[in-house]
Amino acid sequence: MTGAGLPVRLPITTDRLVLRPHTLDDLDDLVVFHSDPEVVRYVPWPVRDRAATEETLRVKLAQTELVAPGQWLVLAVEVRATGTVIGEVLLKWASDRQGEVGFALGREHQGRGYAAEAATAMLRLGFDELGFHRITAVCIAENVASARLLGRLGMRQEARLVDNVFFKGAWATQLLFAMLEDEWRGGVRPRP
Repeated sequence: MTGAGLPVRLPITTDRLVLRPHTLDDLDDLVVFHSDPEVVRYVPWPVRDRAATEETLRVKLAQTELVAPGQWLVLAVEVRATGTVIGEVLLKWASDRQGEVGFALGREHQGRGYAAEAATAMLRLGFDELGFHRITAVCIAENVASARLLGRLGMRQEARLVDNVFFKGAWATQLLFAMLEDEWRGGVRPRP
């Protein structure tokens, strides 16, 4: 796999969502959750105003393919019925046949199964289309909702990394979750 790039067919549609590259038209929707302290509490970016959200959106416009290990595919999570962007989902090409998944959703859209639906689509992309052997996810230990979701997706917690990262001004403990290709194919299928 290394050196050739990985083919990603976009957009990805699910029952209720479209996972697609960002556009500049997403700015108003992104500001809603990028500026919400509760949403960004456990993600690596700070609370952003409109200008900072626009600046980071311009970076995301180019994160639509996986050309080399280390790159993140960053997709808008759009509700099919309304066209509203409610969050973002990510898949990193970590190294040869390995990936990492991540997600962030606006507060008013949490608890409705959207994160599970989007993350399941990224696991499917990683395992079924890109041929990954292993996909991981990392969350801050206090982020109980994300840890619970990763478990429901069929990912197992492999580690609790005490004070592993300096996060938002303090040392934080991270939880490492993972799923292997044979677990995915063996029926440990995530259910939103």
